[in-house]
Amino acid sequence: MDCDVVIAGAGPVGLFLACELGLAGVRTVVLERLSDPNLPTRVAGLGGRGLNIASMEAFYRRGLMDELRDSAEMWFGKPEEGRSAPAPAAGPQFRFAGHFAGIMLNGSLIDYSNAEFVEKGPAAAGCLIDLVSLEKMLARRAGDLGVSIRRGVSVTAFSQADDVTIDTSDGVVRAGWLVGCDGGRSTVRKAAGFAFPGTPPEITAYSAMVEIADPGVLKPGWNRTPTGLYVNGPGPNRVLVVEFRGPPADRDAPVTTEELQTSLRHVSGTEVTIARVFAASRFTDNARQATSYRAGRVLLAGDAAHVHSPFGGQGMNLGLGDAMNLGWKLASVIKGWTSEDLLDTYTAERHPIGAWALEWTRAQVALMRPEPHARAMGEITRDLIETRTGATYFAKRIAGVWQRYDLGPGHPLVGRSAPDLAFQDGTRLGTYLQPGRAVLFRFVDSSNHAVVEEHERFRLVHAQCVDATPVRALLIRPDGFIAWAGDEDGDGSATAFRKWLGVDVGKSLDMIAARYS
Repeated sequence: MDCDVVIAGAGPVGLFLACELGLAGVRTVVLERLSDPNLPTRVAGLGGRGLNIASMEAFYRRGLMDELRDSAEMWFGKPEEGRSAPAPAAGPQFRFAGHFAGIMLNGSLIDYSNAEFVEKGPAAAGCLIDLVSLEKMLARRAGDLGVSIRRGVSVTAFSQADDVTIDTSDGVVRAGWLVGCDGGRSTVRKAAGFAFPGTPPEITAYSAMVEIADPGVLKPGWNRTPTGLYVNGPGPNRVLVVEFRGPPADRDAPVTTEELQTSLRHVSGTEVTIARVFAASRFTDNARQATSYRAGRVLLAGDAAHVHSPFGGQGMNLGLGDAMNLGWKLASVIKGWTSEDLLDTYTAERHPIGAWALEWTRAQVALMRPEPHARAMGEITRDLIETRTGATYFAKRIAGVWQRYDLGPGHPLVGRSAPDLAFQDGTRLGTYLQPGRAVLFRFVDSSNHAVVEEHERFRLVHAQCVDATPVRALLIRPDGFIAWAGDEDGDGSATAFRKWLGVDVGKSLDMIAARYS
């Protein structure tokens, strides 16, 4: 074979997956149909893409936080631990913390003392980053890890048997596996015959960078009107226009100044004049999801697996979670450590998260409709968001801290993203995941320094926590989720090692330590 894995698509999801595979030493080639990633239609929009806490955990656990900070447009920083945000008598000061259907979320109301925020460590932050900067950062990391990125090359067809033979615009490539990260209109998904059910679109929307001749005509921020909604900002020159008149006739046709101005005038009810369009794109709210993310040797991730409206900023975060979940599993199968059955857990774990994202965006579109029932539901939603409990609920959902996987019976910690425990020597749990391998933590009662033992499929770490821990040991998968937690020997640790790592370790933690020491 020419390589182990071909990834179709060099967006953030494809590149993050490439980094995960490169970290594991898997021969990976990324094919990107665009020769220039800086096309205006790709960078038009309402500023940077927001990374939520779930995505920040992924970057933190791979040692990319500093580079991410350097590339970010805006860094929100970590919420103050323990802050319960008591409201002063005159009401809380407004701090923007996201939105739901254009209803602003006040960060001053959020209870950041909640454990699901506190336990995230340095990853309890957020940032805005433009698409091109993020892709450049990930492409550099992928290149450093030996990944080949070929731009201006598209997948045209493929066939699969014991491997995958891929026809491209630049010749034929043979690989063990093909992963479609090629967007909502994925060639890979269509050619492989994945079922892609969902709900049809009902909006035509424009996202653009423009020069407005008379900017004072438009109100700032989100504005609902009898004919739709428009967003003016954040910052100058950025506009979003949404009309509920069905999907655009041709999403790929260039957006003209006249077309955009006509839509903005219709929705805003003004005679606003657009002097110049720097960049503009259309989108709609088609909401569909593949019933499975795997068909033989072909897998899907990101928008290729699920599409929905961009409201709420879940799309890229959802795709990065797919890549983090899939990368180590695919690498394990390629190395022969585990059977292909491990890949079935990719759909089982990520499909419910994707289904939730579709529902989250559908609900927002429903509240945005310019009709009385939607306005009534919107007012009720606003009342809930403006309470402490409501604000915290919406913040958790937007941040992704609620996500967990059903990994079967066991300790309540199993299936959760691991808390970023602090150790007595100043290290933290998340930093031990940087090599991309599983980690077995054994918590000891006294140790000034953590002791790390390196093994091919996992790391064994003996460390003392700063605070008391509810269990004696944790087995953390390479993606940072807890595969096993317990106090006593023989209570499932060996089963977890076999299932997730393909390792037969005996029946007790002491046997694990003895065998791998």
